[in-house]
Amino acid sequence: MRDHEPEFRLVTMCRVLGVHRSGYYAWMRAGASTRVREDQRLLGLIKHHWLASGAVYGYRKITLDLREAGEACSRHRVRRLMKAEGLRAQVGYGSKPRHRGGPIGVVGNVLNREFRPDAPNTVWVTDITYIRTYEGWLFLAAVMDLYSRQIVGWATSAAMTSDLVLQALVAAVWRRKPGPGVMVHSDQGSQFTSSDWLSFLKAHRMQPSMSRRGNCHDNAVAESFFSALKKERIKRRIYPTRAAAVSDVFDYIEMFYNPIRRHGSAGGLSPVEFERRYAQSGN
Repeated sequence: MRDHEPEFRLVTMCRVLGVHRSGYYAWMRAGASTRVREDQRLLGLIKHHWLASGAVYGYRKITLDLREAGEACSRHRVRRLMKAEGLRAQVGYGSKPRHRGGPIGVVGNVLNREFRPDAPNTVWVTDITYIRTYEGWLFLAAVMDLYSRQIVGWATSAAMTSDLVLQALVAAVWRRKPGPGVMVHSDQGSQFTSSDWLSFLKAHRMQPSMSRRGNCHDNAVAESFFSALKKERIKRRIYPTRAAAVSDVFDYIEMFYNPIRRHGSAGGLSPVEFERRYAQSGN
């Protein structure tokens, strides 16, 4: 009886489904269904775009990449395929609890968390972070245009001085050549309250704005860039030299973050593309 058990099961299944055995065998010979083959093709494209992002994109941004390439697919399908393959977005490290309030210092919080200006070169935000190397700390100062989230100026140094943040701001002014009135928002670190910093802003007719003491949310967008840099590129590593770290920072900012990385605040576009479309609109 056991020798005929597989055949018995097949006959029973075909009767239940109303399928003839010859049709079942034909289906088996045909191999994978069209849907399965299409999923495999789409998965190949998903892997390509995921790797091109530096293995940091999740299913939402991968879906945007696919649609821009002419693929008709839903986010749910992309999510299902990525989950089955073990592909996922990089996850941050979390954050330490911080005090949310604080007094106003040298300059008031003019920005007041208005993080969506309606044009480029209206509001810039800036901050400093540190990167570990076996030669010691490397400090990175960056200036971001709040409209598009583009990093418009940055500088690195082995010391966290006012000269570091000034170099980043000079780079931004050189690159963007803004008119008068740009608001430059920072925290109240000593580098940003120095006479050199405030004098530079005044000489270039820029408006200073500063977060309240101990309130990271007042400069959340600048901090979010450093969070993305660390979780998408640095990933807790220690660079062998400061020069190696600078090279990787350059690659991340100039080759990926500005021209390629998609932002939800920019309609799913990269900062460069978001500003290009703004310019084309004639605003």
